[in-house]
Amino acid sequence: MGGYEYIIASLPAISKDWRFADGKSMEGYVSWIKTQMPSRDAKAVDTLLDSLKEECMTPEFYETALKDKNRFIREYLAFDLGLRNTQARFVNKVFGRPESDDTINLEGVPAFEESDKVNQVLSGHDILVREKGLDSIRWDKISDLTTFNYFDLDAVLGIIAKMSIVERWRALDPESGAEMFQRLIAETRGTYGGVNYTEPAKE
Repeated sequence: MGGYEYIIASLPAISKDWRFADGKSMEGYVSWIKTQMPSRDAKAVDTLLDSLKEECMTPEFYETALKDKNRFIREYLAFDLGLRNTQARFVNKVFGRPESDDTINLEGVPAFEESDKVNQVLSGHDILVREKGLDSIRWDKISDLTTFNYFDLDAVLGIIAKMSIVERWRALDPESGAEMFQRLIAETRGTYGGVNYTEPAKE
């Protein structure tokens, strides 16, 4: 098992209510994790981290990731692509744009089963509830993908993916919620600039 029993036993138990202790960060945990695993497995960690970067939201990145040897990487990033495409279609509907604009469509990608859940979350009016709702869907997917993984690379990747969600919310407050939603909209356009989204009026 490549020493993963030791790695996982040394990491905190991550839950939706878990928070980083003072002086701790995702970067610190990930750096330590990578020192404990073979370089071939560290590459899977790097791919997961790259999926969190805006500049990696390209057809080339997803095409490569969906062929990765690691099951968690393949399945989680197929899910991630489906979620981002669903967000893009939602934004396109709001702006009256063609449905396929700013989406990444690749052959062989399984149907995105969570599309109804995502659209329901995006249709809400509270910005922070929307963001947390999307992250809750991500969290549940990670849990599903690692249900039977206890002391292996997939289990570690799941922990890192959940840490990234906790990290996102570490400094988030109501005032920054509006900015976060603007970033959500902008991510579907491939840029953080030039987006002026007006929320639909409440009925």
